[in-house]
Amino acid sequence: MMFHSQGVSRHCSLLAVLSGKSRDIKQKQKQGAASEDQPPYPFPEVSSSGHLEVKVLIKPTANELGRALEQLQPDYVYLQGQLLEDRGEIGPLVWEDFDLSVPETLCGLFSSKLPNTVYLENPKGEKLAEALRNKGVPHTIYWKNDFSKYAASHFRHSFFSVAQSTSSHTWDAFQLALASFRLYCIQNNVLPSNSQKGAGKLGPQILGVPPNIDVSPCVEEMKEEEASPETISAVKIYDDDVNMRFLVCGVPCTLDACLLGSLEDGLNALLFTEIRGCKLHNRTSAPPPPLQAGTFSRGVVTMRCDISTCSSAHISLLVSGSADTCFNDQLLENHIKKELIEKSQLVKAFPNHEQSKSPSSEPRRSASVACGSNVFEVCMRVPAWASQVLRQLAPNVSYRSLVMLGIASIQGLPVASFNKDDAERLLFFCTRQEKENCPNDPVFSIPSWLIPPPPNRKRSEPSSSTKSINASGQRIEDIGSHRQKLNLAAMRPIPHSRRHKILPFSGLSEGARYNGDHGKSNQPLAPIKHNVSGPTSVTNRKSLSNSFQAHQIISLNPLPMKKHGCDRAPIRVCSEEEFLRDVMQFLILRGHNRLIPPGGLAEFPDAVLNAKRLDLFNLYREVVSRGGFHVGNGINWKGQVFSKMRNHTMTNRMTGVGNTLKRHYETYLLEYELAHDDVDGECCLMCHSSAAGDWVNCGVCGEWAHFGCDRRQGLGAFKDYAKTDGLEYVCPRCSALKFSKKSQKTANGY
Repeated sequence: MMFHSQGVSRHCSLLAVLSGKSRDIKQKQKQGAASEDQPPYPFPEVSSSGHLEVKVLIKPTANELGRALEQLQPDYVYLQGQLLEDRGEIGPLVWEDFDLSVPETLCGLFSSKLPNTVYLENPKGEKLAEALRNKGVPHTIYWKNDFSKYAASHFRHSFFSVAQSTSSHTWDAFQLALASFRLYCIQNNVLPSNSQKGAGKLGPQILGVPPNIDVSPCVEEMKEEEASPETISAVKIYDDDVNMRFLVCGVPCTLDACLLGSLEDGLNALLFTEIRGCKLHNRTSAPPPPLQAGTFSRGVVTMRCDISTCSSAHISLLVSGSADTCFNDQLLENHIKKELIEKSQLVKAFPNHEQSKSPSSEPRRSASVACGSNVFEVCMRVPAWASQVLRQLAPNVSYRSLVMLGIASIQGLPVASFNKDDAERLLFFCTRQEKENCPNDPVFSIPSWLIPPPPNRKRSEPSSSTKSINASGQRIEDIGSHRQKLNLAAMRPIPHSRRHKILPFSGLSEGARYNGDHGKSNQPLAPIKHNVSGPTSVTNRKSLSNSFQAHQIISLNPLPMKKHGCDRAPIRVCSEEEFLRDVMQFLILRGHNRLIPPGGLAEFPDAVLNAKRLDLFNLYREVVSRGGFHVGNGINWKGQVFSKMRNHTMTNRMTGVGNTLKRHYETYLLEYELAHDDVDGECCLMCHSSAAGDWVNCGVCGEWAHFGCDRRQGLGAFKDYAKTDGLEYVCPRCSALKFSKKSQKTANGY
């Protein structure tokens, strides 16, 4: 590994010196628990497992301990103080006639080969720790105050479980164990009363230097080759943050700062351990992020790096840096470690997440999550690469670090190494405070994946019909049982509204709704009758159209369609540059990176029409002003849309331009339209309704009308207007205005 010199080898050894047999301690503990009428605490044994080989000595003499240290030369040395039965606490390092509470005696045990870490499990061990530190022991862990046997057992088990799970650095293992100690011991007041009154930090302390990723030798070599310091700048990693939900073993409680802070520190230490021992396996050239390609200085390259962490979890990172750094595997690996580890805080918790508003009750228990024990939910915000690492570590039955933090499930994925003894051990601390916590705590929330479905929630049947209430308060029958053939060319325009515009057909069954063909639908749309008598105001017509729109569903995209939270200006006052930048950001968020050219905004879009770059801005403005894409052939794409675009020329000889525009619109703008409130439409000019029908758009005023409502003679058939290069429709009002102007010109002698 890259950090052997900083701490622990991959397979490390532990010499554990105990004050008594574990069987005797367990028997005494059971007797004490029976007298106190509480469940016994399952004291864990110190045994070999995973990456840790353990040698146990029970109350040894000075000669026996010295010989063991000389022969084994362990990486860890654990010295347990004597158990004070009357108080249930841990006492000094005295085993019968062998007293190690004097610094000179303790330091005399170690020869030239010093262990990497010495753990002193006795109160007031600061002087002993400083003596070992002065002798040359890199890391010494000690207790400053008095502590109970339960707190000592929990911290010891957490610390050595991390060493068993992975080849971790002592500093990271201590931070994770300390976070677990704060989470379950300090949070539940499992400390003697005199230690709480003392000054200073509660819990164990560590003497030593935090690890550091040293890249100075490589940098010096680079300075000899290149005099300019600009070539040795640190790398930059491009990654987003995601929300993750964890189920933590424990009773319902308030998610206060102590609990959340402990989980944050523990997960940060876990991720630091994984990254500190990571390996770079492969790197390939990759295009830069589209929105930041223009900000790169000369000589900066981008690499896609495949990395395996300390526990063999695989991640992929997009990294940019100087050519000298990115083409040197060892230097690139060190810079990636330094960039990820020295980030101020990887994991962030926020207590008031969206599910805290749900009704509070005890979550459903599952045998696969914490062996059926009590759990509560915590929401965290982590980098995307960290979420991948955690999800890969959860199914690993030999990985115990997550269990030490009480994490029983990650995004619905159970932690496989969680066993029954772990649950009993953690709940032992929580039951001490269970009566003080309110069971109906409003902060506690049910995990969404543990909420049972409502009993009346059934799959819709093809023959079933539902009833809903329209805007006027009348019950109307839904369209589930009346299915007719739908002519897509006669789809209605979208009414002008600032609420959600496009929703799927509510009458379709689940099987028909997700049959794999989202763009084309052959399902019927039965018109809804509106009680309209006489002319209606625009406001009333819009409210009627909105009520009709709320009962429709147009399922066009398999991904969930939600509003794009952009802050651009309305489309009528928005600039072209602002619009194109917003479209690029939207396409990237939707995963359509193939549509973004390497040059970024300067080359977007890369589609060409009529020997010119496609004018997306005017194409979008003209389509949404005429009701949106799903009006279909009610829009004259060639006569009304193409003529307003920069791609249009007076000598245009293109054929099939309407189909080409619709294809480009579907590729670049259809999802964007559905996620924005830019579509503008109106009701029929003549019948004042928004029912589906043979819609046509006036080429003069841009208003909409049902072709069947226009009773004028000589109009021809609807298909003559609906085809791509069809006739231009002129509404009766505009036709009358044209005729009156022509009559005036004739009367004046022109």
